[in-house]
Amino acid sequence: MFDFLQGYDVLGAFWTTVELTVLSAVGSLVWGTVLAAMRVSPVPLLRGFGTVYVNVVRNIPLTVIILFSSLGLADIFGATMGTDDFKVQGFRLAVLGLVAYTAAFVCEAVRSGINTVPLGQAEAARAIGLSFSQTLTLVVLPQAFRSVIGPLANVLIALTKNTTVAAAIGVAEAAYLMKTMIENEAQTLLIGAVFAFGFVVLTLPTGLLLGRLGKRLAVKR
Repeated sequence: MFDFLQGYDVLGAFWTTVELTVLSAVGSLVWGTVLAAMRVSPVPLLRGFGTVYVNVVRNIPLTVIILFSSLGLADIFGATMGTDDFKVQGFRLAVLGLVAYTAAFVCEAVRSGINTVPLGQAEAARAIGLSFSQTLTLVVLPQAFRSVIGPLANVLIALTKNTTVAAAIGVAEAAYLMKTMIENEAQTLLIGAVFAFGFVVLTLPTGLLLGRLGKRLAVKR
């Protein structure tokens, strides 16, 4: 029944999807947290940059961002991403595009968590001589992250599914292989079912695990 899978590296394609997801998730968490810090910063220029970035990037289709990463950065500006290997370059450009896009959603999730921290705690931290950055990193962000594990899990699940857009620039992840198999094989329904099941296996445990973790670490107020 599944003879059509022979000759195709399905596990390798899903492993590429996992790599895209993990690297993009780490980059998005870092850049999104920096953007959230900018949005609550007392410096107007930083607040303005964070606000403009989030509002602009969230309203641009991910496909456009991924294509710009490839056609704009690589073809027009000659960005090689530290390698001459076309496949590795495409993979790194896809990660860059996914980070740029997903960070905007991470930023809003983290900022919502920051808003749940009582203002009095930040004022108390400033009163004992902590700077804005110290107050943010030592007092506010640890509580903010605990309150937004659920929303961040949703962003991660969306990111996992969004990796399929990387197929547009030739990254050999799951969606790219599925397209190739559909073009070459006559088992369209079964191929779709196999890859749908694969994404369920990737996303469902992540949602359940992070959901339970969010409940355990939730800040009781």
